[in-house]
Amino acid sequence: MAKTHRLNRRTLLKGAAGSVILSGGSAGALAQQAKPNIVFIMADDMGYADVSCYGRPDLQTPNIDSIAARGVRLLQGYANSAVCSATRTGLITGRYQYRLRIGLEEPLPTGQPEIGLPPDHPTLPSLLKKAGYGTTLIGKWHLGTLPNFGPLKSGYDHFYGFRGGAIDYFNHQGTDHKDDFWNNDEAIRQTGYTTELFGQHAVDVINGYARARQPFFLSLHFNAPHWPWETTEDEAESERLRTRALQHYDGGTQRNYQRMIQAMDIQVGRVLEALTANGLRGNTIVIFTSDNGGERFADTWPFTGRKTELLEGGLRIPTIMSWPGHIPEGRTSDQVAISMDWLPTLLAAAGTQPDPAFRPDGMNLLPFLAEGRAPVPRKLFWRYKANAQAAMRDGDFKYLKIRDNTFLFNVADDPMERGNLKERRKDIYDRLAAEWSAWNASMLPIDPKSSTGFVKANELADHIGAQ
Repeated sequence: MAKTHRLNRRTLLKGAAGSVILSGGSAGALAQQAKPNIVFIMADDMGYADVSCYGRPDLQTPNIDSIAARGVRLLQGYANSAVCSATRTGLITGRYQYRLRIGLEEPLPTGQPEIGLPPDHPTLPSLLKKAGYGTTLIGKWHLGTLPNFGPLKSGYDHFYGFRGGAIDYFNHQGTDHKDDFWNNDEAIRQTGYTTELFGQHAVDVINGYARARQPFFLSLHFNAPHWPWETTEDEAESERLRTRALQHYDGGTQRNYQRMIQAMDIQVGRVLEALTANGLRGNTIVIFTSDNGGERFADTWPFTGRKTELLEGGLRIPTIMSWPGHIPEGRTSDQVAISMDWLPTLLAAAGTQPDPAFRPDGMNLLPFLAEGRAPVPRKLFWRYKANAQAAMRDGDFKYLKIRDNTFLFNVADDPMERGNLKERRKDIYDRLAAEWSAWNASMLPIDPKSSTGFVKANELADHIGAQ
């Protein structure tokens, strides 16, 4: 592991600035200025209605709401999975996560250094980097650990954040109670509340890219409002958790959860202010979303279900995009979208294309968000935990399997998924169940005896050899 050292401001910015300053002022950099900058902000475990513009009545998120006011708010945004690392695999590759070994981990547990995102797989940052973008990840990675995997191996020029699934907001230790805070590939120790640290670093990175006059892709992946549920005033709770489970089984309150979201909203505002101060807001795509549905304290109205569940509440997420001059302001869209759509969408906005050898499963959303085309129906598929849960959406209908129970819902008419239409619309139920089975057979197989989603080694080898 890289040596641990205390981080000063000069060291902190060195990694971010190095990749930016190299091209500053060059003819090549100036030629890239027509390309839009991209700021992709992702919350962790945020419920569909956990921001005020989606209906949460007991807190205000004015900065996140301002993105919607200057762009479009999707009403049917989905996560690729009901847990984090699986969705992050779909997001960064633009493909169903079940095509990769890491995508079967739901989520990726601590202590499996042999599993991660393959460095040779094309990713959203690596493809944008080839198109002339500077690329930075701030916050959560959760797609594999050193020495085999990491953000710098998968297309990011700079990384500042943590590699595991969760860290304490103050002591920055993971679920194994080991330090997990990094500047590029060097372990660091830094004092501060992670939401604020990530926001400040994002501002510094934007300022650096602005000076270099280079188009950039900034992934700002907060750990808020993921457990442990600590606010900026809860450092004492952090000390308590040093000897207890970080999962915070007995911790948190509804009010603390709200304050965590509000703290994140303040940092979103700082990022937007940095774009404006540098004259970049008019040529910057800003996206705000979550990695999956909410947990214990989340507001998922009007849906039922939570994180780890393929009910709508575990999959529906806030999804907002602004791009001044390209996307109309203050609109909503009924277009069904999913995390893996962002790769083809953002590559199209940047004037480049996916790797033809790794065709996306997602689709380009720009015709529906920027050009105003009428929404088109989608067929989307999910599975979770060794097929304990399965789901498919086709148009307004949703097939759902939870262990031995199966359902058919019209999620447009019945968003709470209470009226099982399995017998009333048996023709649709049978078709969707068959289509899900055919899709499932095209993905990596899962060992049915495993609760973690591990693939049998011989099955995985046979499947890969058949591709």
